[in-house]
Amino acid sequence: MKHILIAGDHAAIDLKAAIVTQLKADGFTIEDFGPFTTESVDYPDFANKVCEKIKPDDTSNEPDTFGILVCGSGQGMAMRANKFKHIRAALLHSDEIAKLAKEHNNANVICMGSRFTTAEQANKWIKLFMEAKFSEGRHTLRVAKISENPSYC
Repeated sequence: MKHILIAGDHAAIDLKAAIVTQLKADGFTIEDFGPFTTESVDYPDFANKVCEKIKPDDTSNEPDTFGILVCGSGQGMAMRANKFKHIRAALLHSDEIAKLAKEHNNANVICMGSRFTTAEQANKWIKLFMEAKFSEGRHTLRVAKISENPSYC
């Protein structure tokens, strides 16, 4: 059974709550890092909480743990999450992207924007993501290159 880590920001309280409710109803183990009120917070702090809990040494194709990050647009969470070497965060915006995030990129964190995503869409995309399998093959080397450590700054 998958262990799902979730966090958001003040703009995504309702969407996060709807996601948590559905995942619990489906029998998943959820670790919710907040926030739990609409008081303004800094989304990078909450992205950090999820990304730090995902084990860097979990290189399996089907890790037991993955993260869900939600904020107003989803962009800020995705940008912050992808600063972690071992994280492959995908910003979801369609059914196809939800599947490809796993099939081609072996994402271990998915991000969504509460201003652009309904609870129904979010829950559908999460299900599609969890049902998808990493296709390996030509994508294995490409995904490995994501975690290489070049310095471009």
